[in-house]
Amino acid sequence: MESIARVRHIRVTPQKARRVVNLIRGKQAQEALAILKFAPQGASEPVYKLVASAIANARVKADASNTYLDEQDLYIAKAFVDEGATLKRFQPRAQGRAFQILKRTSHITVVLATPEEGTK
Repeated sequence: MESIARVRHIRVTPQKARRVVNLIRGKQAQEALAILKFAPQGASEPVYKLVASAIANARVKADASNTYLDEQDLYIAKAFVDEGATLKRFQPRAQGRAFQILKRTSHITVVLATPEEGTK
């Protein structure tokens, strides 16, 4: 069973968000939460909330289909970061010039899955 959680237009650059997502890819969901809780990167908080949301989505999906879900079995099957919209701002510089500042955003997706019966 798979459950998906997405967050869009988050004000973290994709490069910084990918550093955090690479820490948890392929790990158990509970282990990923523990890693993210103590990760010093600023992007770890939104990714932590996203993994917690994916766990809650899996719980709701299991309840709706009347199946048993052991949250210890959930692992992060896929996790990736895409680039979102870029906000363009200008900073005044000397002699009437203006330099462009790019405030980048990210779309983060986490897919949780349970191991299949044959792969245990």
